[in-house]
Amino acid sequence: MPRALDVRSLGFAPVKGMRHLPMPSVRLDEQGPVGDRAWCLVDVAARQVLRTVQHPSLLGVLARVEGDELSMTFPSGESVSAPARGSEETVACDYWGRQVALSLVGGPHDALVSDLLGRDVRLAAAPRGGVVFAASVTVVATASLEAVGAEAARFRATLVVETDEPWDEDSWPGTSFAVGSAEVRVGGPVPRCAVVDHDPSTGVKDRRLLKELVATRPTNDAGEPVFGVYAEVVRPGTVTAQGAKMPRSHP
Repeated sequence: MPRALDVRSLGFAPVKGMRHLPMPSVRLDEQGPVGDRAWCLVDVAARQVLRTVQHPSLLGVLARVEGDELSMTFPSGESVSAPARGSEETVACDYWGRQVALSLVGGPHDALVSDLLGRDVRLAAAPRGGVVFAASVTVVATASLEAVGAEAARFRATLVVETDEPWDEDSWPGTSFAVGSAEVRVGGPVPRCAVVDHDPSTGVKDRRLLKELVATRPTNDAGEPVFGVYAEVVRPGTVTAQGAKMPRSHP
């Protein structure tokens, strides 16, 4: 039997780039967390999926799925809730160098997001894994978060797991772990970008954490520091957050 990881918190963002949403439990299937990045925002004219690092103000938008509707609450206090089903209007967009076929939604979400960003964007339904950068699951460890004095939400991980020693997860690639009734196999480390410098609930730049990580952590060939690990699902199941003391944030 694989070793069981003690999952302290978990979550994802239903709309790519918007605030990471803590959840009491998550269903993992062969393609990853069910509901993760089911929608994204696109610049139709440029044929581009919007990236969080270029539009950090999206972190201030709280998106939730409520029954058949997708709700969004904006920093201004404005909110919208409406069905967000894909239509026959499709567009192929670039996402980190690969083409993804997306189905434009239409409806009231577009106008509010466009006002926030100051540019015309559309909400689109994405295929499973279509706007996921690498493996579908990311894992960060509590002791490593404590070592850098950062809250878990800043790293937007699927799973936050309890560890006693910082960087224990660096030795996990190739290892399988039980998480709830599911099982995951750890792959490589997660490279980090400037998104970690922004407050995870407002998008305001409030730290130079990326520079700190470059100075203290291994980097990849692109000079990006690594923090946490990717994982793929090898046995579907449900993961429930156990809840515990989370690492304190940076003073």
